[in-house]
Amino acid sequence: MEAARAERLGLGDGWWAYMIVYLTAVLVIGLNFSLWGLVGALRLGDEALRGMGRRRLPRLVWHQGRAEVEIVRPRMVKRSGLLTCDDVAILIAAHNEELVIGASLAALSRLIPLDNVYVMSDASSDRTVDICRDQGATVGETVTNIGKANALRYGIEHFGLLDAYQAVMILDADTQLDPCYFDVALPLLDDPRVAAVAGCAHTRWQRKTGFVGSVLVAHRQRVYVLTQLLLKYGQTWRGVSATHIVPGFASIYRTRVLRQIDINPEGLVIEDFNMTFELHAKKLGRIAFHPGARAYTQDPDQYLAYVRQTKRWALGLWQTVRRHRFRVSAFNATLVLLLLELIVSSVLYLLFVPVLLLLVVPDVVHPLSSVPLVGSLHSGLSAHISVTMLVVGVLLPDYALSCFTAVVERRPRYLFLGLFFVAMKLTDAAIALYSLPRAWTEQSTGRWVSPPRRTVRSSARTPEDAGVSPS
Repeated sequence: MEAARAERLGLGDGWWAYMIVYLTAVLVIGLNFSLWGLVGALRLGDEALRGMGRRRLPRLVWHQGRAEVEIVRPRMVKRSGLLTCDDVAILIAAHNEELVIGASLAALSRLIPLDNVYVMSDASSDRTVDICRDQGATVGETVTNIGKANALRYGIEHFGLLDAYQAVMILDADTQLDPCYFDVALPLLDDPRVAAVAGCAHTRWQRKTGFVGSVLVAHRQRVYVLTQLLLKYGQTWRGVSATHIVPGFASIYRTRVLRQIDINPEGLVIEDFNMTFELHAKKLGRIAFHPGARAYTQDPDQYLAYVRQTKRWALGLWQTVRRHRFRVSAFNATLVLLLLELIVSSVLYLLFVPVLLLLVVPDVVHPLSSVPLVGSLHSGLSAHISVTMLVVGVLLPDYALSCFTAVVERRPRYLFLGLFFVAMKLTDAAIALYSLPRAWTEQSTGRWVSPPRRTVRSSARTPEDAGVSPS
């Protein structure tokens, strides 16, 4: 019976065919997603039972068919011993950001006094400094391009933030905070064990990006949804602190913690992985995260820009792994599982295309089957693998993740764009493997060049509504 059913599905003969499909699907979806997604579900139930929203913490509620954050405490109210926006400095390292930084500061001005906002311009040659000063931020400048991490370190020292504030928020120049960001993030710091609060990244949807741009942006947002809801949410449950990244685009650190972190170690291309690893290595405290602490960032809508950014992120991860020695801990065990799965899944994805071609092309182009090497490979693969197995084991599980994202985001466009995400997964897999050896052979200066930006309207009601005009 099982053999007949497998044969009808084109899966071959025997129970092992089902096992191959199942194991492939698990690898596509991810062991980490499965494990931490389950922990996240337990956290969701735990917070519901404990009534996390009754007192000071926010909770997610459904309003008119959409998930929203319910705030149960007034913003900016000073209570003894608890942090408010007055206790937080915003630090932005900027390099030629005139197209976006004005909108980011305008969004900030509705949430926090701009007296608390500090911009360190890293040798900008455009109007970045003038725009920041005109809007009321405190601005410093470097003479030469020293890189983001060094600009952050210099800014903290130059403005004296560690002595003047209890917490510092590191913000990218293109990031716009959700109106509820501080109402969600600051209560997490009421727990003295929390050393840092990781922001929840959302891509800012743009107009007129074209088909390729839409695929790039949608794929990046899918990555945000899956890694934050199925990984980070479970990894930051109370008593658990296992996330490997506090993203540098919109996250808050206690100043007592920043005093003990080396923000700009030599040779790293980016700083946020290293800062997170140091939190764990030095046991400085827990990392907190809540999906309601949303911040909106401008992701690349051009393929080469996407590749360059992803290369920097991948290289930064591997360089940080190289720099930090392995220690026996829950974080390092989680990290090893994550990295092993990243390598294995990347190899499998890159094998997907040649295997598919060897299965299909010789049957379509018959002369190729007479070529000895091609014919033998085709025969060997066909005896154990079928196109149906690849579709059921790889493409359908990946598309299921796109459907999950469409439901969570309430954006039906993922049902169409998700058909093309395999190309982006192949790109990510190639970059992950390409960057691995470079982490041991390449020293990075950390210096940046102006990223491709698109002008952002600052008059939108929320950052998610902000449109883009052609640049």
